[in-house]
Amino acid sequence: MTVYEKMRSGQLYFATDEALIAKQAQCLELQYEYNLTRPTEWERRWELLTKMFAEVGEGTYIEPPLHANWAGHHVHLGRDVYFNFNVTLVDDTDIYIGDNTMVGPNCVIATAGHPICPEIRARGGQYNVPVHIGNNCWLGAGVIVLPGVTIGDNTVVGAGSVVTKDLPANVVAAGNPCRILREIGERDREFYYKDKKIADCDLS
Repeated sequence: MTVYEKMRSGQLYFATDEALIAKQAQCLELQYEYNLTRPTEWERRWELLTKMFAEVGEGTYIEPPLHANWAGHHVHLGRDVYFNFNVTLVDDTDIYIGDNTMVGPNCVIATAGHPICPEIRARGGQYNVPVHIGNNCWLGAGVIVLPGVTIGDNTVVGAGSVVTKDLPANVVAAGNPCRILREIGERDREFYYKDKKIADCDLS
C-alpha cells in the first residue's frame, strides 16, 4: 500500500513522504490561482473549482479565500453548496457535503488527527477519518467539525460550535462541545427570527 493509499484509508502514516508532498503541491497551485481570481471572474472560478474538487455540483459557490490541505481534491460537494469567506478544509481524506448546505465564514472541517504518542507525532504521524455533512444544513460562523463526524440533513449548527460527535437530522445544535438544543419544528416554519413571521415577508 502506498503512503497516499494509507492517507485515504484511516491507517497511521507519515505525512513527510516526498512523493505525497509533491502531489499535494500540485493541488495547492490551483487553490492559489483560485484565491487570486477577481470578483467578476465567475467562469474562471468555476473552471478552477471543477479541477480542484473531487465533485462539485451545479450552482455551488465558494468565496475566496479558501484554505484546504489538498485544495478540495478529496471533497465531494453537492448542488448549490455555499462557502462563505475563509473556510478551512483539512481534506487529507474525504469530506462529503450535500445539496443546499451553507458553510459560514471561518469554519473548519477537519479529517486529520495525530497520535497522542509524542514519539510517533514527532515523526509526522497522522491518520484521517472522513466527514459527512448532509443536505440543507447550515453551519454558522466559526463552526469546527472534527474528524469522523456525521451531520444529518437539515441540521443547523450554531456559530462557534465545536462538533465532536455525530448530529442527527432535523435538529438545532450548538456549544463546545456541540449538543442538541432542540428539534426543528412547526414554529420554525412560522417564524424566521425571534417574533418575526415568515408570512409577513414578500417571498415572491
